Amino acid sequence: MTNKSNAINLEFNVMKDDFSRAGEASSKIKKILTQLGIVSSVTRRVAIATYEAEMNIAIHSLGGKIEVTINPNEIIIIAVDNGPGIEDVKLAMQEGYSTATNKIRELGFGAGMGLPNMKKCSDEFDIVSKKGKGTKVFMRISLDSKPV
Repeated sequence: MTNKSNAINLEFNVMKDDFSRAGEASSKIKKILTQLGIVSSVTRRVAIATYEAEMNIAIHSLGGKIEVTINPNEIIIIAVDNGPGIEDVKLAMQEGYSTATNKIRELGFGAGMGLPNMKKCSDEFDIVSKKGKGTKVFMRISLDSKPV
């Protein structure tokens, strides 16, 4: 955790298929936001968005990281993975669409709500994915935004 010009920067590595640690990053982020006194509705939105990003990285990618920047007026979340990329981003944004395997579904994941939930929790959302390269998701949540 670093603090540079009133911003707190956090970074969490997420490993492929590491379900024993899945959710740790979002739990730590939620704890930090609570300690900072961030309003609970914003903390909840950030926790949901980062959890969904963390799970998508663990389930669908070769690993990656989540970077969180806490500013006085907003929280920026950037989730980056190391491939394989999303073939059809528009389709992947549809609620219920999932490419999760049966094994992942048996674990209780892969309902196809990750990306839609991330977008729903964000005041600003952008996703860029290159097949064979990876995916980058940008989310901005204002500290004075209304609950979702």
